[in-house]
Amino acid sequence: MKSNTAVSRPEASILASNKMLKNTYLLLSMTLLFSAITAGAAMYLNLPHPGMIITLVGYFGLLFLTTKFRNSALGLLFVFALTGFMGLTIGPVLNMYIKAFSNGHELIMMALGGTGVIFLGLSGYALTTRKDFSFMGGFLMVGILVAFLAGIGAILFSIPALSLAVSAMFILLMSGMILLQTSAMVNGGETNYILATVSLYVSLYNLFLSLLQILGVFGGDD
Repeated sequence: MKSNTAVSRPEASILASNKMLKNTYLLLSMTLLFSAITAGAAMYLNLPHPGMIITLVGYFGLLFLTTKFRNSALGLLFVFALTGFMGLTIGPVLNMYIKAFSNGHELIMMALGGTGVIFLGLSGYALTTRKDFSFMGGFLMVGILVAFLAGIGAILFSIPALSLAVSAMFILLMSGMILLQTSAMVNGGETNYILATVSLYVSLYNLFLSLLQILGVFGGDD
């Protein structure tokens, strides 16, 4: 009996991990598609950017509701509300790049491609090695807080160099978050696919915007 139990526990853990990964990636794909639709709608309607305050209030408000109802069907509703809202905020940014640079479309596609390559590479590494990256959690949280405050400072005081440095920081931090979240799903540290989806979506969102900003500075044609 002991040997059967010893064998069944890791098997059950692997099955639970596989189910978690399947649900998370399925929901992530759906939210990314929905976010792309809302971003496209914002671009087509030429909607203005809602501004930093509305964006932050909307983001943190919907994030709170998603977290609060993470174990119910309402959690799914708020996940789509959150990612749809973030799509609406990114649409005006994409329009700005298209209007500001003659190669704006190419910059957007390069940022999308770079985001995809980074995500697939890091996720694949975490899935195949099954390493535990939980030790990075505290460092990443502090780093994100510092980068977030520095980003606000760069906007308020119009410091382009600081803004560029913040984008570079976010690329590294979001890459770390992808490793951390994927590792947590593989090793049982995260068992709620709604929260896992939100974490990965936010990482991809910030990674894409940061890559786009850096590409705009170094590769944009006026």
